[in-house]
Amino acid sequence: MKEYIEERVLTIADYIIENRATVREAAKQYGVSKSTVHKDMVDRLEEISPSLSREVRKVLDVNKLERHIRGGMATREKYLHMKG
Repeated sequence: MKEYIEERVLTIADYIIENRATVREAAKQYGVSKSTVHKDMVDRLEEISPSLSREVRKVLDVNKLERHIRGGMATREKYLHMKG
C-alpha cells in the first residue's frame, strides 16, 4: 500500500475515533468521497492496524444504529425552518 494512502487511513481513523464522526463527516473534513472513507476504514485499516480498526468499527456501528434518529431530526429541522 502506498505511504500516502496509509497516512490518510490512519489520520481519518483517528479523526473518527476522537470526534465520534460519521463517514460523511470524515469525508467532508478530509476532502475525499464517502466511498473512499468507507473502503479505508473497513478494508485498508484492518490490514494496517487491527486494533485501531476495531475501535473505528465500534464508532461506525453506533453511527449506523443512530442514523434513523439523525435523519428524523434533520427532517424535523427542515420543516421547522420552512414554517418560520
